[in-house]
Amino acid sequence: MDLMQKIISLSKRRGFIFPSSEIYGGFGSSYDFGPLGALLKNNIKKAWSDEMLKKQNNIVGLDAAILMSPKVWEASGHLTAGFADELVECLSCHKRFRVDEMKKDKCPECGGEITSPKQFNLMMKTFVGSVEDESAIAYLRAETCQGIYINFKNVLGSMRLKLPFGIAQIGKSFRNEITTKNFIFRMREFEQMEMQWFCHPKEADKWFEYWKEQRLNWYLDLGVKKENLKMLEIPDGERAHYAKRQIDLEYNFPFGWHEIEGIHNRGDWDLSQHQKHSGENLSYKDPETGEEYIPHIIETSVGVERSLLAFFTEAYQEVSGGRTKTTEATKEEEIILKLDKKLAPIKVAILPLVKNKPDISKKAQEIYQLMKPHFMAQYDESGSIGRRYRRQDEIGTLYCVTIDFDTLDDNDVTVRDRDTMKQKRVKIGKLLEYLSEKLN
Repeated sequence: MDLMQKIISLSKRRGFIFPSSEIYGGFGSSYDFGPLGALLKNNIKKAWSDEMLKKQNNIVGLDAAILMSPKVWEASGHLTAGFADELVECLSCHKRFRVDEMKKDKCPECGGEITSPKQFNLMMKTFVGSVEDESAIAYLRAETCQGIYINFKNVLGSMRLKLPFGIAQIGKSFRNEITTKNFIFRMREFEQMEMQWFCHPKEADKWFEYWKEQRLNWYLDLGVKKENLKMLEIPDGERAHYAKRQIDLEYNFPFGWHEIEGIHNRGDWDLSQHQKHSGENLSYKDPETGEEYIPHIIETSVGVERSLLAFFTEAYQEVSGGRTKTTEATKEEEIILKLDKKLAPIKVAILPLVKNKPDISKKAQEIYQLMKPHFMAQYDESGSIGRRYRRQDEIGTLYCVTIDFDTLDDNDVTVRDRDTMKQKRVKIGKLLEYLSEKLN
């Protein structure tokens, strides 16, 4: 947990993640993503979207509404006890706690007596319209996939698709979690990246294996070590009610092994439920064989914030003397955030050697403007060059470009590589080509 505290501290200090509403004392389990955090989130979402829509075949995108008819949630089972936590309440302080996290029969906060367990639904309720009564009740969506299922027929027809095909979506979801902990790992407001793969029932097992392998490789390709990932098969009796098969992809966080992504064989449960409750025919008719059936669904579902925390943890390194330090921390330690080049918020930093020489500053600004349209770049002239290097290392910047006195004579700049610490002199006229080759 010492590592977790270091990650939290770095996140705030360098503008990745701030506690929400901090000037008002904060708001539990809510976080704001600062300038670098927003860039990192966007890069993760782009990497996932590119994987699904560019690399994979026959997948299209969707952006469904957060607010939907309450009938959607009735059909999906979210308004029943199946989507609920079992809670107890303290009779003294009236705080609620999940039964599976209680260690004693007394309140962990004040020691008071507690009630018998009751079901507590996780859906966040709101009202739509001018009157707050039962007819105006709506819910903030608890998952993005239901928006995909109710649009299955629309997407199928408008895009002229044939099975198998997938629908991918990134969006906000909301769950009224009672126990929120471990920084951004479990929150009430979060983003999901979900892909639903519709296929013939007889091919569901084959596609489940395919997507299990693809999703593991995505993390490996983005720099996560294989030893920090594991697939946990969920047995009968412990799976989600809709799952014929369920695998949790877990990451070795500082607080232990926990799920970052779920791969599920949902069978025909979802489309069958929505067909039953809506009266709409959601079956698929094969244009070649004439066979008609309810497609089975293979789902991949990952939380943006959870994957961000995993990537951040994986990238965090403390170095001393150019080597990764494994012993007790010393004052010589420096932090390097070795994020993959697809994820790093800042690709290139432009650093004038000194800021009190107008000619150097002017040349540095010219180079910054040259790089800015092509890469996410940052201009930094505050502090010694060594301190600026360390600052860029802490935020994961891949390359630092230093403009010095010699640059004014020979038009060469020094390019420093984050991972190797090696420096190379490059002509300004060749700089864009050099960096493009490294970054793309």
